[in-house]
Amino acid sequence: MSHESRIQELSDSFAAQGLKPFHVPVGVMLDENNPQKSRCIRCNTCDGFPCLMYAKSDAQVLCVDEAVKYPNVTLLTNSLVKRLKTRASGREVTGVVVERNGGEEHVSADIVVVSCGAINSAALLLRSASDKHPKGLANSSDVVGRHYMGHTNSVLMAISKCPNPTVFQKTMGVNDFYFGSDDFPYPMGHISFVGKLDAITLRAGAPAIAPNFTLEMMAKHSLDFWLTSEDLPDPNNRVTLDRTGKIVLSYTPNNLEPHARLQAKLKEAMKHHTCPTHGRNCHEGLFRRNLYVGQRIPLAGVAHQNGTIRFGHDPKTSALDVNCKAHDLDNLYVVDGSFFPSSAAVNPALTIMANALRVGDHILERMGAMVVREAAEVSRAL
Repeated sequence: MSHESRIQELSDSFAAQGLKPFHVPVGVMLDENNPQKSRCIRCNTCDGFPCLMYAKSDAQVLCVDEAVKYPNVTLLTNSLVKRLKTRASGREVTGVVVERNGGEEHVSADIVVVSCGAINSAALLLRSASDKHPKGLANSSDVVGRHYMGHTNSVLMAISKCPNPTVFQKTMGVNDFYFGSDDFPYPMGHISFVGKLDAITLRAGAPAIAPNFTLEMMAKHSLDFWLTSEDLPDPNNRVTLDRTGKIVLSYTPNNLEPHARLQAKLKEAMKHHTCPTHGRNCHEGLFRRNLYVGQRIPLAGVAHQNGTIRFGHDPKTSALDVNCKAHDLDNLYVVDGSFFPSSAAVNPALTIMANALRVGDHILERMGAMVVREAAEVSRAL
């Protein structure tokens, strides 16, 4: 997507400082060359809102809505998968137990794919413990639920004299410090934007600032950055179940210095930002110094969840093989953010999608081989 004028000014300023700002990949169906036929209208209720134009390239619009058009696809709603059942040998999933509309239903398949997100996929396997899998399904390694990661994220808001009339702000990113810098040779992370903040959004966590600087004025004059740094896979950061079966998420932040360094890099870049109207004085605003309001995203913000059912070559240290099939079972796959062995420092969505396509091809090959094998068995029987 093209930058709106205020973001283009900032991009030009960063480039003049020697940084390499870039256009981030954005999942909206916008045709800027043919706006009358564009599904996306570039409105101000995009980030954090459902799209009434169905113009977001999300799982519902691109996958679910398209899939259910086929007669051999059934979508069960108001359904909760309670557990997975296995054969006496413990090597194969034989059934999926579903709580639906007050009753219990059982679904079976030759191949079962779990894709509930890193937290709920881990919880499902833990709930599916049995005599053969006392620690939880596919958990002979004792890694299921462990190594939870969700990134170290923060919103950093820079206030300017110039207003920021941008409607869709999430078009620019900076990765110059992703792998480190001369003064700190360790990965720091990724800089991009959140959707344009408004006074209502700011009111939820209003900072203590000068009283004459209203939330409305802050929103109109703010550049709203999103910073992401990598958190490291700690086995004690984990998903567990309490005695009643409820999910417990235990997490202690780590690797915090790189995130602090990343914030400092952005602050320094903003100090040297030159706007066409006020030059370098633009970000002093009504105050004597640059004003930056930073706020860490709390544990409840689990949009980037990953790492709880890691894949790898060694069954002793991973739950899944390189095709995301459980080491301990012959027909169980886990395909979501669970498989990550590390979190990197960008939104995991594109990696999740790419891996799902990769594993999907593998499963198609396996299903084809199964069909050939079954046909050969029928032929021999005849």
